[in-house]
Amino acid sequence: MKKLYPDAKSALEGLLHDGMMICCGGFGLSGMPERLIDALEASGVKDLTIAANNAGVDGVGLGKLLRSRQVKKMISSYVGENKEFERQYLSGELEVEFCPQGTLAERCRAGGAGIPGFYTKTGVGTLVAEGKEVKNFDGEDYILERGIVADLSIIKGWKADEAGNLIFRKTARNFNQPMATASHNTVAEVEEIVPVGSLDPDSIHVPGIYIKRLICGAPYEKRIEFRTVRERESA
Repeated sequence: MKKLYPDAKSALEGLLHDGMMICCGGFGLSGMPERLIDALEASGVKDLTIAANNAGVDGVGLGKLLRSRQVKKMISSYVGENKEFERQYLSGELEVEFCPQGTLAERCRAGGAGIPGFYTKTGVGTLVAEGKEVKNFDGEDYILERGIVADLSIIKGWKADEAGNLIFRKTARNFNQPMATASHNTVAEVEEIVPVGSLDPDSIHVPGIYIKRLICGAPYEKRIEFRTVRERESA
């Protein structure tokens, strides 16, 4: 099956429709699939539900899709760096499902493993538990969380071979790995594509069977969320 595509637009062709659910990898600005996000913005697809660790920052990452009003609902853990997100949420323009970070990762992993739901203590007795089934195990309460299976996953890797076997680098591995398995169609962008057989099999984080389409998105600009410098010391 053909997996290599020349650009993000062609890699998403035929996969998009209004009202779809998308799992988007990334941890802060690390490992975000920025070429695929740009292609989503250009496509004009709307009423999206997006499961992601964060909502990017203003005008960067998923912040672009919020700015263009293409997102209907966010399922996220951390959204504190996006003023447009805050404005839309407080004005009632955006639906938000806050999900503890570990729970969100496990919901994606569970969905990819064919597990429809699981019980966790995280969120018991808080707003997170509202409307969810509570069950007692060994004298302790647990809440039921549903696995996530999206229509599409967009992820970013470091290196892949032509068969889609993929390696992440450092922090970018956090949410990209579970989200790679949590949909019917996973499209990946990477910094480098190498011939089959070039990667150490023991180093592969996501087997190629999960990756349906693949692009090389390089070169990338390294973005820093908070640039902190100290004052120059006097001589």
